Amino acid sequence: MTIAGGIVLIMLGAILTWAVEFDIAGFDINIVGVILMIGGLAWLLFAVYRLSLARRAVVPDSTTTTVVDDPVTQRRTYQERHYNDPPAV
Repeated sequence: MTIAGGIVLIMLGAILTWAVEFDIAGFDINIVGVILMIGGLAWLLFAVYRLSLARRAVVPDSTTTTVVDDPVTQRRTYQERHYNDPPAV
């Protein structure tokens, strides 16, 4: 399911609708072209929706935890750092 598949269906439907003049009794090629264009549009919208969901997925960052003992206050502090965070001043 890609964006290109939807575009190909839309193009094929447009060709069948407006460029082909072929008649068979009981079969309208123009209607088939319109159906393909609608299906291609639905496919394209679904592909864009799936792509937006994939880009929204969050990958957890790597973290490090360090222990700092303060000799003045006699307290232990735990600091958690993300690699994407700017350095602490």
